[in-house]
Amino acid sequence: MPELPDLAILADAFHASMTGRVVMAVEAPGPLTVRGTPTEMNALVGQRLESFRRRGKFLWLEFERDRVAINAMLTGRLQLAESAKVKRPAKTTFVLGFGPREDGPPADAAAWTDRASWIPAPSAHPELRYRDPTQMGKIYLLPAGVERAVPGASDSEMGPDADDPSLNLDTWRARIRRHPGELKKLLRNQEFVAGVGNAYSDEILHAARLLPIRKRGTLAPEEIDELYEATRSVLANAVDLLHERVPPNFETEIRDFLAVHGKGGQPCPRCGNRITQTEAGGFTTSYCRHCQR
Repeated sequence: MPELPDLAILADAFHASMTGRVVMAVEAPGPLTVRGTPTEMNALVGQRLESFRRRGKFLWLEFERDRVAINAMLTGRLQLAESAKVKRPAKTTFVLGFGPREDGPPADAAAWTDRASWIPAPSAHPELRYRDPTQMGKIYLLPAGVERAVPGASDSEMGPDADDPSLNLDTWRARIRRHPGELKKLLRNQEFVAGVGNAYSDEILHAARLLPIRKRGTLAPEEIDELYEATRSVLANAVDLLHERVPPNFETEIRDFLAVHGKGGQPCPRCGNRITQTEAGGFTTSYCRHCQR
């Protein structure tokens, strides 16, 4: 499942590549993916993309009039194609075709995208493609004046993004007191902080030397602080690494650099003991029972 580091790369890259372009065509080869009507979908044609942003595990496309929200869920992936001539991946369920733009990337494009070779030329007609073999993910069309719920995306359902600069240590301490339970479930709870999922919760807990089944109520004050520092550093380091390794293959999820997640039976990179891995409820949990407490 795409998590904050994966989606941060996509949001930055697609904002730099697509913002300022006008939609020329829309297709939905997998109509079950789309929440909205054909009329609403076709109304995107002719609208200029104003921004492409991330919030929690959602991607938001802001057009001149309407909006689109993408929740990729477990199997959704996005591809940036230079033109319609590039072969589409199998199980492509939604396509936005864009026209040229007069200028290059927007002024607020992320610094790491500056002069990137994978950004389509101003004269190009790129496509943004959403691929989802299971059609589990959803694309929500949100026309101006139409009330349509996007489950999980409201401010009441999401806490601050886990990398939000306003989420300082004092705010973290105050928020964590309101959310009891096991630490892995806590980190994955989007109402606590948004953007962390199954894989990065394992990584954060390993970095903080805390067991995933440990209860929040057992944490000492210094352990609460260490969990905060681990959250910020693990996510920031992952984003930095993915800047270098993801483009231009944005549809590829890279996880081989993770310390413990999905590496059951392998040696812990910190203590050398064997990593424990369990499967429950369709989720993999990986941790080191020797150096996590």
